[in-house]
Amino acid sequence: MSREIREVAEAVLFGRSLDEKLSVGKYSGTSPKIVTDVVRECGVSLPSLPGRPSELIISERGLSAGSTFPKVNRMDETAERGKMLHFLANHELLATELMALVLLKFPNAPAEFRKGVYETMREEQAHTLMYMRRMRECGMGFGELPVNDYFWRMVAPMECPMDFVSRLSLVFEQANLDYSLHYGRLFREVGDTGTAAVLEKIYQDEIGHVGHGLKWFRKWKEEGLTDWAAFKKQLHFPLTLARAKGMAPYDRDGRELAGIDSEWVDKLEVIEQSRGRTPIVHWFNPNEELAMASPRGADFQPKQAHVILEKDLAMLPIAWARRDDVVLVDEMPSREHLLRLKRNGMVIPELMKIGEDEDLLERKIGGLRPWAWGPMASKLMSRYQSAVPSGVDLPWKDWTGQNSELFSKCCGLKLADLLGEYVGRYCEASEEVLDSVRELCKGGDVLLKAPWSSAGRGHFRLLNGEWTGSSRSWLEKVLAQQGGVVVEPWLERVLDFSAQYEVSEGGVKLAGMTRVVNDSAGRYLGTFVHHKWSSGLDSELTEFLFRESDVMELYKVEVPKLLESLLGEDFRGNFGVDAMVYRTSENRLKLRKIVEVNPRMTMGRVALELLKKSNQTGAGVYQILRKSKIGNIGEWLSQIERGCVRGALEKMTSRASYPLNDPYLAKEFISVWHIRENEEEVMKMFVF
Repeated sequence: MSREIREVAEAVLFGRSLDEKLSVGKYSGTSPKIVTDVVRECGVSLPSLPGRPSELIISERGLSAGSTFPKVNRMDETAERGKMLHFLANHELLATELMALVLLKFPNAPAEFRKGVYETMREEQAHTLMYMRRMRECGMGFGELPVNDYFWRMVAPMECPMDFVSRLSLVFEQANLDYSLHYGRLFREVGDTGTAAVLEKIYQDEIGHVGHGLKWFRKWKEEGLTDWAAFKKQLHFPLTLARAKGMAPYDRDGRELAGIDSEWVDKLEVIEQSRGRTPIVHWFNPNEELAMASPRGADFQPKQAHVILEKDLAMLPIAWARRDDVVLVDEMPSREHLLRLKRNGMVIPELMKIGEDEDLLERKIGGLRPWAWGPMASKLMSRYQSAVPSGVDLPWKDWTGQNSELFSKCCGLKLADLLGEYVGRYCEASEEVLDSVRELCKGGDVLLKAPWSSAGRGHFRLLNGEWTGSSRSWLEKVLAQQGGVVVEPWLERVLDFSAQYEVSEGGVKLAGMTRVVNDSAGRYLGTFVHHKWSSGLDSELTEFLFRESDVMELYKVEVPKLLESLLGEDFRGNFGVDAMVYRTSENRLKLRKIVEVNPRMTMGRVALELLKKSNQTGAGVYQILRKSKIGNIGEWLSQIERGCVRGALEKMTSRASYPLNDPYLAKEFISVWHIRENEEEVMKMFVF
């Protein structure tokens, strides 16, 4: 007795009972001895969904993996294992139906390809039956839970067999290498050796399925392209490269056994892309304030050192971006660096090189979040605005300069004025600056600040208020370029700290407090964060901050109210307020409530987000180091991974220390995150 492949495929695709759909494979007692492939005409109307018994009708409202898979710590519960098996069985049944679909949809595909698909379909039938048997032993029937149609929606619209092997074989079946191997081990760990054996058998079969798809993918791909390049070109959002690996430990061995080459295996291991959620696009643009002050605006050209900082730290948004987001970079980091980040638990979003973003332009984008909105950000981000749905808030996307005042040091002076604090003065002419210096000097040093500058750049310290040739030259240059200078007394710093805010339609909310480490000239060196930001301060400072100054009332209640009136209705996003405790000439502590403000993402917010992502108790330090002072990068990496940094060569009880940007690619600046057991360890380890 013989049957046609077309006849078998029709039974699988259109059958309304599981007996019809699963009884035609070699694993059933009624399997035909001979299957022929003579009748090649399609001649059938292909369905929008496969035939199913009423209890297994698929729907977008079906349960997802996240809502069906039990937590690892519940794997020993029979009912929870039954839920997982139900989810997996539906995926195997969908794969079976899709293979039937491709056999009917492309009757003129090569005979060898069709034979391979048919054999694979029979194995998928067997997988479904094995899951159903184990499911029944867990007390669950197939159809007791809703089932989704994701595989069908992603694969069924295929226009050629190449679509089929790219989507099903090389995306979903490749990802199943990770899932089947991982969950097989978990089932064995909880003593369910029967289900473990099923998953181990499926894992071995999946290696062959991926290999079959890979063979035909290589036959049909564009000549001259590598496998990886062709795979990238073949997939289109929402089916992304990252879908080809599971949310489980990455299985290199299985992929290599399937025949996937090393470039593909290596690059897939570290790549991250949205798995369906619309991404937010992030960009680190620390020179935006300087562009605001320049008449060239969006065409402003920063100094070489400032360009190097922007390019070196381009990966900084990984600190706060979500897995499905996109971070724009100038150069892609190495695989080794991305693996280092993954080993340390860092969730890495999709990294995309500026200028190589054609794929992004074809997708829907959920928002645009540069480090700061300004002329340069408006120019770059305008490239993506058409992909952002109407109704998504894009503050200042069309930069006209009307908001630049918020980025000026004058904004901090206004906020201080609202708090009744009069420390600095804004001067627009040389004589006005000279008069203010004489008045504020009082035998001490004076600090001059360019209105548009950040991280201590654009500062000049006048020793004893005395002018020199270099200081007068600096003053005339800043007045000519920015139209003014802020003059304030130099204060004896005891503690620098920062309040981080999130501004939304609902108002201004305190996101957290951080401690700032500056050098003797006031330039930023690092940020200390702790779940209790004042942890480790001496009793004098603690008493002053929380009893005498009542800082939490000030920064949690009073400052947000003032910011709402200062910022207006249009501002959205991050806002930082820097403050300090200083010691007076009478040896008393005094609070300077507002040193300056930053209407953008800040390094303090970076540190807060890193602490949140670390998901641990303890203390953290975020640093920016100069590569030229580190020496041998390999030795330095080895040291920080052992917790031995900057003079503390003894072994520490380290949680983690690692660079955020690739230290080998960096020209000069390396950002580093350290998480430790407590603040004492952090403070004794680092010499700033």
